[in-house]
Amino acid sequence: MNTPMPSVATTDPATLSLREALAFLDDRIAGRVLISGDPGWDDARSAWNLAVDQRPTAIVVATTADDVVHTVRAAAELGLAVAPQATGHNAGPLAADDGLAGAILLRTHEMRGVEIDAESRIARVEAGAQWGDVVAAVAPLGLTALAGTAHDVGVVGYTLGGGVSWLARSHGLAANHVVAIEVVTADGAARRVDAEHEPELFWALRGGGGDLGVVTALEFGLFDVPALSAGMLLWPIERTAEVFTAWSEWIDGIPTSVTSVARVLRLPPMPELPPFLSGRSLVVIEVAMQEDPAKVDELLAPLRALVPEVDTVHPQASAELLQLHMDPPQPVPGFGDGMLLAELTPAAIRAFVDAVGPDASSALLSAEVRHLGGMMDPGVARAAASVQGTPQPGVTAGFDAGFLLFGVGIAMPDNGEALAASLGRLLSAVEPWSAGSDYLNFAEHARPAERFFGDDLERLRAVKQAVDPTGVMRSNHPIG
Repeated sequence: MNTPMPSVATTDPATLSLREALAFLDDRIAGRVLISGDPGWDDARSAWNLAVDQRPTAIVVATTADDVVHTVRAAAELGLAVAPQATGHNAGPLAADDGLAGAILLRTHEMRGVEIDAESRIARVEAGAQWGDVVAAVAPLGLTALAGTAHDVGVVGYTLGGGVSWLARSHGLAANHVVAIEVVTADGAARRVDAEHEPELFWALRGGGGDLGVVTALEFGLFDVPALSAGMLLWPIERTAEVFTAWSEWIDGIPTSVTSVARVLRLPPMPELPPFLSGRSLVVIEVAMQEDPAKVDELLAPLRALVPEVDTVHPQASAELLQLHMDPPQPVPGFGDGMLLAELTPAAIRAFVDAVGPDASSALLSAEVRHLGGMMDPGVARAAASVQGTPQPGVTAGFDAGFLLFGVGIAMPDNGEALAASLGRLLSAVEPWSAGSDYLNFAEHARPAERFFGDDLERLRAVKQAVDPTGVMRSNHPIG
């Protein structure tokens, strides 16, 4: 900040103006406090989605857990809210309708420490760690994390929302494998919670999102994956109906060692893309298969019988999975949203193809359907924890749904209406097959909390009331 610092020894924060109090906070923390007009303000308020306009009252860029404690305590004294954020994925609902007014945006992206206990197969990561950081640390040890689909996805936000990885059908949600959480609650207290210490808060944080406190570190399990093949099968978009139908039949009875996604892509001409992708409209199936190569060939035979134009499925290390989904390598302006589907019937496939297939005038870059089930079934996940003697899952144990849909496009100055219309057509088309609930991390617009938490909402709200009775914490998907 540009304001001269008050004397810590002689100044009572309660008597300061807001600007003076923020300068006082800046003097106390290892990180930095920014207000509008300060150098670096616009960079610090940018979300991963560059189309999102975040306008908080102030920004704190924290570098230590103590910075978080000081910030939360100062915000409470000043009557401000605190909105924790690392990478800024899924920031749209938070910023909408001036949702950061009267709030400190607490950026934790510089807290990227990662520690690995290879013997116990436990990772401890700080609040701003990204999946690329974790994968780089565990890969040389022959271990695998339940990572997101891109290197720059924040570990904490992804996990607090549930966390659907390429290994989710066999291992369940990432949140189910968290063993301890370090969190600063609204009273400014730094707590370490696990199954034995504050178990109700531990339950609520695992899948409850960012509305309960500022998580400064997570500890979670890692895994051995002795055999893995992954890649994509690609056809021209004209074959969308045929490929989706074949895929929907193929996944019926497929083992939980296989996780797959079917998607339609309309890719702009981009020099960074290979020629078989750049400027093309395609239907793609992506697979991650924890099987030896002979079994992979056997399982893939029905899809390969469709003679894909490109087939990149090959044995690989789990670190390569960060590239499989071809997510943008850096922040972009986007417009998208998701929906959980109960089932994918022939009628649902026809509706999907009508909305985004070869004859649709869709502005969406990608429209995808992910296969769920297996250990993502909440009942299966809870039963497995009982058998294995591991902590019972948290508030989001899995999904009472068979599929997860997501549509997204690149937001440009001249295509806003077309994007909104295209996304609306897709979501409306598949609405008859909605599961009636939503996944926190794929909800890019506000939803009633009941859509995420169902019958567990009142229990979750009781935890919120216990740890944040005055509503200091502010998140993209508030509990109540």
